Amino acid sequence: MPRTFKLVLQYDGTEYVGWQRQPHGESIQGLIEAALARIDGKAVTLHAAGRTDAGVHALAQTASVRLHTALDPATLVRALNANLPLAIRVLSVELAADDFHARFDARAKSYEYRIRNGLTVPPFERLYVWHVPQPLDVDAMERAAAPLVGEHDFAAFQGTDSEVHTTVRRVLAAGWQRSADGLLAFQITGQGFLRHMVRRIVGTLVEIGSGRRREDEIARLLEARAVQDAARTAPACGLFLVRVEY
Repeated sequence: MPRTFKLVLQYDGTEYVGWQRQPHGESIQGLIEAALARIDGKAVTLHAAGRTDAGVHALAQTASVRLHTALDPATLVRALNANLPLAIRVLSVELAADDFHARFDARAKSYEYRIRNGLTVPPFERLYVWHVPQPLDVDAMERAAAPLVGEHDFAAFQGTDSEVHTTVRRVLAAGWQRSADGLLAFQITGQGFLRHMVRRIVGTLVEIGSGRRREDEIARLLEARAVQDAARTAPACGLFLVRVEY
């Protein structure tokens, strides 16, 4: 009889087309499913808590899968990591309830967007931050982010090619953290997110911080719900899926 497994994964999304299988290019899902198929002896389908886009990273993505293998979870971790590229690591595997589903059972997800604010970006950080050299008013960006919390229609912050039943989402927390050396981190937790939502929010907040938009712009965009009014989408390289809660 097949059993349901819960996997916690970490990956560097730089070289991949995103989580979801695509007709062209390597995906995180495709590579892990191929590794699982070699172990299980048959094709499998892996479900993730969230479908990260091309170039987006994960510190703790959660996935679920049904397998026939008799391997115990610890052995399955070792077998998977032996069959995956070093940019993708399985942190843990555990048995779950038969009906557990990584996406539908998730209660909240947390993302972090990292910005290097200064004249230069360290070469070892360049693939994992958005380099913004001009000065930013982080206090204004913090105040501007406050209206995001709560249940709103986030239509203005969705990707232009999004197709969803509703653009209403609930954000539980949002705010900025900053270090003395100029590293900024926008942290946001919500029950669900639209495609490109976090990156479009960050792009708008950076324009507020640089003085190109007013501090009340986020509140105005939530009210207007016009996607063409939001700022450009921030680069994928700075975005990390940090945590999934169940």
